[in-house]
Amino acid sequence: MFLTKTNVDMLLPLFMKQPYIHKVDKYRNQEIDIDLNLVRKMPIDFRGDLIRWYSQLTGVHTDLSIPYLFVEPHTIIKNKVIITRNTRRKNYFINYKFLKKYENLLFIGLNDEYEDLKKEVPNLEFYDCKDFLEMAQIIKSSKFFLGNLSFGYTIAEGLKIPRLLESVPEFPLVYPNGKNAYDFYFQEHFEKWFNHLYYL
Repeated sequence: MFLTKTNVDMLLPLFMKQPYIHKVDKYRNQEIDIDLNLVRKMPIDFRGDLIRWYSQLTGVHTDLSIPYLFVEPHTIIKNKVIITRNTRRKNYFINYKFLKKYENLLFIGLNDEYEDLKKEVPNLEFYDCKDFLEMAQIIKSSKFFLGNLSFGYTIAEGLKIPRLLESVPEFPLVYPNGKNAYDFYFQEHFEKWFNHLYYL
């Protein structure tokens, strides 16, 4: 998968804030030490936790239960339930209609994804992040994060804030690692874990 110029420009501010990264730049035919795209060519079954497979390329095994993304909290948006939901990775066993009875729900994904979910959750609010650093700061400041397989969930997983993952039965590529992190396939479990994190 190739990143667009817009995606790269949104990513750079987040990468530049990471204390373990010394320099971030766009690719201009620089020499590559480790090509992480090779993971796609490995003879492995991808129905596992994809992030673990990078350890096989690098030879570095790390504790995935501790944070590996670092940002300051957002200065204005705080204590919201932050939601992103990629329309391509929906679990059709579940719906979000029960969220009508909860407050402080904020969607920070794409506008068309927001409009799609707002049909089920009329009290859902929308915020357009200027870049992925601001998205990470909002997620860091949240009550908890709810989403399916999307970059928003990737950020929440890296920050290790309380999080809830809508898993898709035919594409189980990512799993929560660490404390206060849950995934679900069925409606009953969705409502149970949402309520648990809401009142945590």
